[in-house]
Amino acid sequence: MANRSRPTLQKREREKARMERQRQKEQRRQDTKERRSNEGPRPLGEDPDLAGITPGPQPLADWQIDEAAEPADAEPKP
Repeated sequence: MANRSRPTLQKREREKARMERQRQKEQRRQDTKERRSNEGPRPLGEDPDLAGITPGPQPLADWQIDEAAEPADAEPKP
């Protein structure tokens, strides 16, 4: 009959950490499920990520306006 070695302390710690990660994942899944059920259905025909965006060139951001103005003030080279 072969002797079975006991699990090492490191292995037990890894297993505890794995089980804790699984519990956290399950909790996140439950939170997401509850949040989605409370939100209600999405409006048809409109993607919430694209709402308010117009086609074509977009206006410059504030940090782009300052840099874009500098070259326009410079005189053209002959």
